[in-house]
Amino acid sequence: MKNYRAVDHLKFIIPSLIGIILFMVPFYDKNQEVVTIPIAILSGWLETALADHLSFIMMIIISITAIGSIVIRLTGPAFLDQFPFFQSLFYVSPVWLITRILGMVFAIMVYYQIGPEAIISENTGGLLLDSLLHVLFAVFLFAGLFLPLLLNYGLLELVGVLLTKVMRPLFTLPGRSSIDSIASWLGDGTIGVLLTSKQYEEGYYSKREAAVIGTTFSVVSITFSLVVISEVGLSHMFVPFYLTVAFAGFVAALIMPRIPPLSRKPRTYVTEEAEDIEEEIPEEHSMFSYAYQQAVERGSKETSVKKFFKQGAQNILDMWMGVAPIVMALGTIALVIAEFTPFFTWLGYPFIPLLELMQVPYAAEASETILVGFADMFLPAIIGASIESEMTRFIIATLSVTQLIYMSEVGGLLLGSKIPVNMKDLFIIFLLRTLITLPIIVLAAHLIF
Repeated sequence: MKNYRAVDHLKFIIPSLIGIILFMVPFYDKNQEVVTIPIAILSGWLETALADHLSFIMMIIISITAIGSIVIRLTGPAFLDQFPFFQSLFYVSPVWLITRILGMVFAIMVYYQIGPEAIISENTGGLLLDSLLHVLFAVFLFAGLFLPLLLNYGLLELVGVLLTKVMRPLFTLPGRSSIDSIASWLGDGTIGVLLTSKQYEEGYYSKREAAVIGTTFSVVSITFSLVVISEVGLSHMFVPFYLTVAFAGFVAALIMPRIPPLSRKPRTYVTEEAEDIEEEIPEEHSMFSYAYQQAVERGSKETSVKKFFKQGAQNILDMWMGVAPIVMALGTIALVIAEFTPFFTWLGYPFIPLLELMQVPYAAEASETILVGFADMFLPAIIGASIESEMTRFIIATLSVTQLIYMSEVGGLLLGSKIPVNMKDLFIIFLLRTLITLPIIVLAAHLIF
């Protein structure tokens, strides 16, 4: 093993431990009288402190995002060549540009209470601007700031090597793909899609592997999961909720690569020849010593505190500006449809007998949330938040996270990437994941409640 200085070991150990404590270790919050993770406790304090101002702050953030996107679309992306982060943030496709503009219009209408009641009602746009977006602001601030502790100091490398031997037999994937899934889990599903797309374009994954990783392992992050469970009023149940998500997602990951449409994707590569990647652990190493060496090697390269805060700030802006306008736009439209039309009621009819068979309380109300998640992952939680049964709200929140494919973010990214999946593939995968994970989640809910 290479000789590292004590400071190199500490550069891996200390930030990674702090990250694990902040994002994964449950603590008791005296104010809320619940057990939750430190990131959520910090977010709750901030949300309470800024409660009277957050609707205005989020309206401004959404408006800046839309106006910035319009300006860059008119001037062209070259205007921000010197600032690639802001270029990628503001230069979006026409569809997402329209979505951001709609988000701004709805946010202004709700804040100033102008326009049709259907949009500004406390059950539609008001619910988003005055409730959900408050949670998003606070959670994204702290989660975005501290994410580099998990991603940049060797923890990914450590776990990635340790999982090498399980990825191929269990999920039919190369060991290195564990890095993509861990980055998604700890950071954001978008990180997983971007990592997968990049590695696929460079010839590291076959078309089938890229499609499987992008649609199965670009999992919903701890951050988003926390927002979802908070929205249905069950943040004190975060630990059993996330364990259920993990187990249901694990079962889906075992099954999905082995059935169509993913199993039918070609095993060819985007480049002429596949990259010959060494996955073997060197003879002089045990699995753990090699994993630890890779982790220390990665951690030792991080020398700048300024870089840490810069990346944290970029994460925050990316989350605020990338997600909030889409949630405001698509969420308002979906809630208006849900409140003022029978559309989601019709979509949910086939699921009522299934939910009743599984003895889910308020089966008819729950059925309305099952397919709406394809538009946006937050919508089932928003629509289901008013259901009286805690067990039903738990099922709705957990299912929305395990469904994974939602067009407002991961689905849209997959379609925009080079990963070989189309809209039809994504909807079939969404339905299959729903049918696979729903019985597991309901069983867990019966055991918990």
